[in-house]
Amino acid sequence: MRSGPTSPDQPHPEPLGGDPRRTRREHAAELGHDYVELIAELQSSDGEARVTALARRLGVSHVSVNRALKRLQRDGLVVVEPYRPVRLTEAGYSLSQQSRHRHVVVLAFLRSLGVPPEIASADAEGIEHHVSAETLRAFERLLEDRQQGADHLPPES
Repeated sequence: MRSGPTSPDQPHPEPLGGDPRRTRREHAAELGHDYVELIAELQSSDGEARVTALARRLGVSHVSVNRALKRLQRDGLVVVEPYRPVRLTEAGYSLSQQSRHRHVVVLAFLRSLGVPPEIASADAEGIEHHVSAETLRAFERLLEDRQQGADHLPPES
């Protein structure tokens, strides 16, 4: 098998893989982001986040939730006390807000491309954990540019 361009007129293809170390770090952080985002959502909607609600919403066992919460507590993101609701620390709340913002931006970007809502929502859930800060800012700039362009269109008659 030949490597490199197939002819002098064709540019050398860019590598597809990226940095595998970055991907592994992002996968490790992904679960924690999902947990703090869900805890914030439950606190907002239900007034509290309990292990049973987390397990039900995530479709995992109570044991899995408790293991994840121990890691999050070790990382200073949550406070877990016996027989009490799970609480986010300031750092946990900040991370939940960042995760939520990333999700909203990625979702809006996918929707602006015409991706149907249910597919965009599912895809955004995965993409939000792996998109770099630079790419996220590019998404935001594109969305802002599109919005500004829409603001200058004449009203439809």
